[in-house]
Amino acid sequence: MEKSNPIVSLSETNLSRVKWSEVNLYEANLSEANLSEANLYEANLKGAILIRANLGGAHLKGADIREAILSEAILKGADLTGADLSGAHLTLAHLTLAHLTGAHLTGADLSGADLFGADLSGADLSGANLFDADLSEADLSGADLSEADLSGAKVDKDQLTTEQIAQAIFYSTSPYEC
Repeated sequence: MEKSNPIVSLSETNLSRVKWSEVNLYEANLSEANLSEANLYEANLKGAILIRANLGGAHLKGADIREAILSEAILKGADLTGADLSGAHLTLAHLTLAHLTGAHLTGADLSGADLFGADLSGADLSGANLFDADLSEADLSGADLSEADLSGAKVDKDQLTTEQIAQAIFYSTSPYEC
């Protein structure tokens, strides 16, 4: 799902620990860029291409990441509290121990994503694709899973409320063997 003619191209650039609060990187190409521990507080990354980018430990609190492409991106331990990732493509992304409290992931594609131990409390995952995602030990308390596809997802029954189970989509024989 490549986009043509990015406004800014910083592909494969080392931007580790950069301090770019409120920066405008709308539709920028940051594929394979190193943004580990970068401060991107309230940054505009709408439609950005971040394929295989390293955002481990990055601060993306309140960032606009709608419709961005983060396939295979590394977001281990990243702070995405309150970030808007609606419609983002996070297929096979590494979100282990990421902070997604109150994040907006409406319609996001998280198929095959690793969300082990991630904090998704209060997150809006309505309509999200979590097919084959690893949600082991993730905090899903208060998360909106309306119409979220959890088919094949690795999730423990103790992580979900009865209401969340009723709202989510499961195509396996049991919602606990997703």
